[in-house]
Amino acid sequence: MASTLAYVFNPDLASNGLWTAAVIMICYWSGVYISSQGTKSIAGLASGGLIIGTLIPGVLLVTLGVVFLGQGNPSAAPMTVSNLLPEWAGLASLVLIVNNFLSYSGMEMNAVHVNTLRNPSKEFPKSMFLSMGLVLLIFIPPALAISWIVPAEELSLTAGIMQAFDAVLANFSAQWLTPILGIMLVTASLAGMLTWLAGPSKGLLLISREEGYLPPFLQRLNKNGVQQNILVTQGLVTTVIALGYALIPDVSSAYWIFSVITTQVYLIMYLLMFVAAVRLRRNDPDHPRGYRAPMLVGLCGVGFAASLAALLIGFIPPSQFGEGNIGLYLLIVGGGALGLGLLVPYLFYRARKPSWKLGDTEEVVA
Repeated sequence: MASTLAYVFNPDLASNGLWTAAVIMICYWSGVYISSQGTKSIAGLASGGLIIGTLIPGVLLVTLGVVFLGQGNPSAAPMTVSNLLPEWAGLASLVLIVNNFLSYSGMEMNAVHVNTLRNPSKEFPKSMFLSMGLVLLIFIPPALAISWIVPAEELSLTAGIMQAFDAVLANFSAQWLTPILGIMLVTASLAGMLTWLAGPSKGLLLISREEGYLPPFLQRLNKNGVQQNILVTQGLVTTVIALGYALIPDVSSAYWIFSVITTQVYLIMYLLMFVAAVRLRRNDPDHPRGYRAPMLVGLCGVGFAASLAALLIGFIPPSQFGEGNIGLYLLIVGGGALGLGLLVPYLFYRARKPSWKLGDTEEVVA
């Protein structure tokens, strides 16, 4: 979001850590305020952001990319049979695929809203398959278009899409559109951030009320029925993390490291989630649920194997980062992933108190 917004004002800011940190903090705290107003305000912004900032720019980028090649311009990435698969340089050449898991992460958090659907058994699987199709369409064709336009050695992990738009629009003498597209893409990022704020924090609230994982202060709801104190606490943690962009000189490297840690933590959660799903199906098969997944054991087996493979690959430094300090990389990624993914949940578990259980119906308004 920060790198995209830089193209609205000054493209050189895309690699500036201080700029990135400032945008993260301003946008995140704005999201906290919007989320605290209730889910209705989030739903409209999220849907509008998807169309305005993702679908329209994605279609435009692919269309311009096809026209770019049709004019006889050479593709930056050769589109020949021998280049369909990436060059094999050992496991390190596969590491960047781990970040693709982050494209799908979060789909499961919508399950917290399943009971609000009119017909969960039909509507929920339809929405998941639709989401999966949209993810594939949004990420694969535009990524190919970017590879046609921007040489790999010049591509930024954070600003690649704006590099592509800037380059292809220059070919059509329409670079004046670059800032407009930047604003549209930022709209999509903001909409996605609002969805992330609303779902996981509500899940944390519900499980905390049932098991007493958080003190009553963090379980309080505001007048709109939103877990505002949890959102504010997350904002404080995010502010600290954002400062990492100001401390690490290379924004692309910082983005990659934070993305890997985020993905690794998510994969740890997925491993636990797949095991828990199988255990619940076996121990309590007749419990009434909003949606009952078919072939659950097989689906969980495939998901567990894929998540474990990605988790292990994520600890290998990518070949794109050259000869860096492998020990330092493992320390940062391993420490971040294990600390956030295992140590923090363990501390939650150990610190829980029966007196913190508020139940499903008890309301505490801040």
